[in-house]
Amino acid sequence: MSQLFTPFSVKNLHLKNRVVMAPMCQYSVTEKDGKPNDWHFVHYTSRAVGGAGLILIEMTDVDPDGRITDFDLGLWSDDQIPAFQRIINACHSHDAKIGIQIAHAGRKAEDTSQPVAPSAIKFPSDRYKMPRELSTDEVKRLVEKFGQTAKRAVQTGVDTLELHAAHGYLIHQFQSPLTNRRTDEYGQDLARFGVEVIQAVKAELPHSMPLLLRISAVEYADNGYGLEHSSAIAQQYKKAGVDVLHVSSGGEGPIGSTGRPGTSPGYQIPFARTLKQAVETPVIAVGMLEEPALAESVIANGDADLVAIARGMLRDPYWSLHAARALKDTVEPPQQYARAF
Repeated sequence: MSQLFTPFSVKNLHLKNRVVMAPMCQYSVTEKDGKPNDWHFVHYTSRAVGGAGLILIEMTDVDPDGRITDFDLGLWSDDQIPAFQRIINACHSHDAKIGIQIAHAGRKAEDTSQPVAPSAIKFPSDRYKMPRELSTDEVKRLVEKFGQTAKRAVQTGVDTLELHAAHGYLIHQFQSPLTNRRTDEYGQDLARFGVEVIQAVKAELPHSMPLLLRISAVEYADNGYGLEHSSAIAQQYKKAGVDVLHVSSGGEGPIGSTGRPGTSPGYQIPFARTLKQAVETPVIAVGMLEEPALAESVIANGDADLVAIARGMLRDPYWSLHAARALKDTVEPPQQYARAF
């Protein structure tokens, strides 16, 4: 048996394999109400049919003005719960576990009339507006909104939650010295906002449910943080209650998943390995890992505990089944598809 297709457990989350569908925004909410629709249902359920062990629903926002665009998912209202439940129940029926990534875009909210951020520093691109600096009281209310969204997420029936503290969104903005120039307690301690969000979310989760957190390990920006800073921040997040780190990079600079140079297959594996050793917590590796042999090596070499497939799973909903076949492992397709394997 390949290592990629061995079971993995953390707390009460028991996965049949180490394959994670990475959260990827679909920008497909048709009524601009934050509710997933038929597109999302087919999108996620097909990856469950395709054999993924864990599916992470795309960035889902805690506030309407915290969306990247008006076409993003949200879970700021109880009215949104049933649409998520429909998807989650369907994925469970195909033996997949599923979670929701919750977030706030901060200064990278494109469609709101006035973005908010830790400090009034504009993202260096014409597509973004100048943000307004949050007051201390507003920061505290945002912490509460994360907790309220986590409570709703539990009601949807998820198996886990992921906090988005990467790619230049709000938690990342607070943890970065590039974007956090505050003089209050949320500027004096760059981890404080993230820590308080983690604590608010954990208070709403069953004790047996693990909390994941996606973090940018490096920023690719002049004077941006590197692995020493992200490792120290991640250690504080672990102490606050994070059970698994999902290690990505970028968000505040020109280089990242779609940039150059340095984005060859597996380019983020060293980051995952470093944080796994520094923080001593399970990690998910991500970043151009869709070649089955490469994904297998990440697990077999001990660089990470789980592998997230992003664009590779957009191209192929059945990536997990095809990877198992390529690695000469036992392939367990749905009964209806068995004749093809």
